[in-house]
Amino acid sequence: MLSAVVPKAAFVARALAAYISLVICTVYGVISSIVLRILGHEQIAQWTTARAFKYVMAFTTGITFEIEDPNKYLETVRPAVFIGNHQTELDVLMLGCMFPKYCSVTAKKNLKSVPFLGWFMSLSGTVFIDRKSSKNARDAMSGAAEEIQRRKQSVYMFPEGTRSYAKEPGLLPFKKGAFHLAVQAGVPIVPVVSANYSHVLHIKSLIFNRGKIPVKVLDPIPTTGLTAEDIDELTRSTRELMLQEIISLTRKARNQRTAVPISSGNGVIKSSGRDTSRS
Repeated sequence: MLSAVVPKAAFVARALAAYISLVICTVYGVISSIVLRILGHEQIAQWTTARAFKYVMAFTTGITFEIEDPNKYLETVRPAVFIGNHQTELDVLMLGCMFPKYCSVTAKKNLKSVPFLGWFMSLSGTVFIDRKSSKNARDAMSGAAEEIQRRKQSVYMFPEGTRSYAKEPGLLPFKKGAFHLAVQAGVPIVPVVSANYSHVLHIKSLIFNRGKIPVKVLDPIPTTGLTAEDIDELTRSTRELMLQEIISLTRKARNQRTAVPISSGNGVIKSSGRDTSRS
């Protein structure tokens, strides 16, 4: 209501509402993970928490992601490595809207010891990656690949490795960990692309509006028969496919032309397996 008089009031109000929603669903997630683990259904704990966040955020902020999955890949492809573009913190809500059953996020193994967050991850079946003792991305994913095969558990990863905060549709260079994981586990890669939503949330401009953001689930990319030598080309071709879909989806969502990002290099960066950070 205040945004009609003070335009930036909507940003503050929705940011606060989103934070409160996250706290509520975190508490719910811990409780539900404990109950589901006792019942032997810990693999759906993250799906249950994600769905709760979807509905709470729709009520408190008026924001949701609309999922286009005509072939029902989210329901039928398992196990798989799901990957998506990473724009802002709001992608947590995107996961809430599309997260399939029997799927988990991945996390660094040392997060297991973090109070509350680590407990929730352990209880809800998170696939942990031991980057600290690994020399490269391939070695870091070996343990996770075994977990995927043993538990028939899908995972969701952001190959960009960090949020882009892009105002126009685009992708940062991809790290190769997700692709090493899929090849080692022998499971398909399922790209999930979200339209650029800077008209809904753009932190630098203090924009935070209600809205519906389209998301499209692309056809699975098989990895059967691929080896480590195929990773570079697999990463490059998947990134190019996702980039074109993001541009198309954004154009359709905005019903207008969008700026096309200039591609530099092959959009692939090497990973040492060590922890990295970007400011």
